[in-house]
Amino acid sequence: MIHTSKHAPHIIAVRPGVERLTAVNSKAFKEEVVALIEDGASHLVIDFAEVSFLDSSGLGALTGVLKRIGHRGDLVVCGLNSDVTQMFKICRMDRVFKSYRDVDAAVLAMSESL
Repeated sequence: MIHTSKHAPHIIAVRPGVERLTAVNSKAFKEEVVALIEDGASHLVIDFAEVSFLDSSGLGALTGVLKRIGHRGDLVVCGLNSDVTQMFKICRMDRVFKSYRDVDAAVLAMSESL
């Protein structure tokens, strides 16, 4: 389901691989990202450029991933379209997750903080 690409020494960009991140597929998304964390990934960029819709289950999965990383690393999001941005704002997740225009901007910001 997810697609990953490595950036810098310790940053992995993750694309959910679906157009809609909902109750139907959010559990599988979370499990795959958690497996990355268990394999040692600690700085993740979740790229929502190809995601047109996100519901509360998708946000819950993302929050679960953030909890799994804990203080060992960082998780940011990028590529949010207007509908996904609106969902982040409604649920106040825009206060929890740093958001960037695209993967390059997120990787650059994350690299500067390492």
